[in-house]
Amino acid sequence: MSTTLPPLAIELSPTATRLGAAERAALLTDPGFGRVFTEHMVTIRHTRERGWHQARLQPYGPLAIPPATLVLHYAQAVFEGLKAYRQPDGGVSLFRPERNAVRFQRSAERLAMPPLPEELFMESIRVLLETDRDWVPDAASEASLYLRPLLFATDPFLGVRPGTEYLYCLMACAVGSYFPRGVKPVTVWVSREYTRAAPGGTGEAKCAGNYAASLVAQAQAVERGCDQVVWLDAVEHRWVEEMGGMNIFFVFADGTLVTPALTGTLLPGVTRESILALAADLGLRAEERRISTDEWREAARSGRMTEAFACGTAAVVTPIGRVKGADGEFTLGDGEPGRITMGVRAALLDLQYGRAPDAHGWMHRIF
Repeated sequence: MSTTLPPLAIELSPTATRLGAAERAALLTDPGFGRVFTEHMVTIRHTRERGWHQARLQPYGPLAIPPATLVLHYAQAVFEGLKAYRQPDGGVSLFRPERNAVRFQRSAERLAMPPLPEELFMESIRVLLETDRDWVPDAASEASLYLRPLLFATDPFLGVRPGTEYLYCLMACAVGSYFPRGVKPVTVWVSREYTRAAPGGTGEAKCAGNYAASLVAQAQAVERGCDQVVWLDAVEHRWVEEMGGMNIFFVFADGTLVTPALTGTLLPGVTRESILALAADLGLRAEERRISTDEWREAARSGRMTEAFACGTAAVVTPIGRVKGADGEFTLGDGEPGRITMGVRAALLDLQYGRAPDAHGWMHRIF
């Protein structure tokens, strides 16, 4: 939701020594993910007495915080992830940024933090992109500029209570294609030992602690020769919820897409929401319902389920080829990227990069 406030001007204090075009181009040649940051960031402070204030665009660099800073001890931190895409005419657009703004607010409220007004969220992105516009990669290789809004408690205080001081920080990094050598299906590990989220917990919030708690299960998946972990529900340990950092879809032979329903333990992904809306455009039927590991295995083995894929901002759509768990393993279809999976992926990318009409009005033009 948006809060109506007088506009808060963002002070511009850019670096005096910008990188040259050749140096920047070299960094953008193979940026990977999360390694090559642009030259600036936006910071905004919040205190109980003053509300949101001291909004500033400044050079990207370290933040000085004392060891007693509240977030380091009690993990009062939330973040978002969205991308800026270079368009065919050279302009830059965002994909459904208002949905990220709303989720950022909901995550903050769940952790007893002040929600950043939507207009301030959007203005910080606009200012950063206007300043670092040359960092948005060319669209030819499906590269983009990843934006990371972050909000955390900055009180120097050792006590379990909500903070009274917060810092919002927006940074950006150039990212290459998630599949630079072609789309490859992943193998996933069904975790029955660990749980990502429980009813009443923070599963639907994009908070730092959720990801820290997931790392041991992800490491276990890698040890089993898998690329990603699949989380089950915390009560019965039989209902599929999501993957590490991504939502999940199942494709049935009759053209039905099924994704686990949002029950408060899953992250409400923007890509997930968009695929549900795009299904009808692609001649597919979409359902949100529970699906058990037994149904997943039996439907795949019988041929009733032909494909499965994960989705999220980073990879967009990732095909799932094989599923492993303590009770055995099985293959989806022929183990290769499925026709419907690739069709959904192409539809999203064509929309984001301006190669297809924006029938849903999802693209937000920056310049």
